[in-house]
Amino acid sequence: MARVLVLVNSVGLLLFGSEMFLVGANRPPAPVNVSVMHLRADSATVSWEVPEGDIIIGFSISQQRMDGKMQRFIREVNTTSRSCVLWDLEEETDYIIQVQSIGLYGESQASKRVHFRTLKKTDRFPSNSSNQDDPTVQGLDKARHLQTGEMIIIVVVLLMWAAVIALFCRQYDIIKDNDSSNSKEKVKPSSERSTPEHHSGGLLRSKFHQSVPSINIIEV
Repeated sequence: MARVLVLVNSVGLLLFGSEMFLVGANRPPAPVNVSVMHLRADSATVSWEVPEGDIIIGFSISQQRMDGKMQRFIREVNTTSRSCVLWDLEEETDYIIQVQSIGLYGESQASKRVHFRTLKKTDRFPSNSSNQDDPTVQGLDKARHLQTGEMIIIVVVLLMWAAVIALFCRQYDIIKDNDSSNSKEKVKPSSERSTPEHHSGGLLRSKFHQSVPSINIIEV
């Protein structure tokens, strides 16, 4: 009986060990090339790379102050992002971060520790040329381009409407001038058909002569 129990325990340990081995073998590798860029007084951007050929469904970031007073964990799944913006940081403070990849069978080992220090609030931010890869800056640039495109479309539409209105007014003036010219030409022949004036009074004189009878004078 004791031998049977020992055999069962051995089989159980073997199965459990093989399962743990398979799970560990299927875990994704740790992220590489972890770096911190776009430092601010209260934020920073963390980026990393993942070896090809592994299915990654998310990431986990461990953020801790150098003095050990505060530690924060950021975990996000259902994403293929390879960067993350850290907010609510304290100015002139040293931080240490580590990144882990999340796969179908668990999380990877933590990456190498990366140290960075935030800036002062009075420090000037880097130029926009160095922020092209920042997701927040990219969002602002897209918004600016979208607003510029909308303004151009609005201006073009307004110019087209102005041209249409000007053309309509021009055509209306031409039609109005033609109507006034036609009305003047219709009035002119009627005036020409009226009875002409006789400045010399010839018509009245001839009528007068016809109405007066002739008188013959006889001398005695």
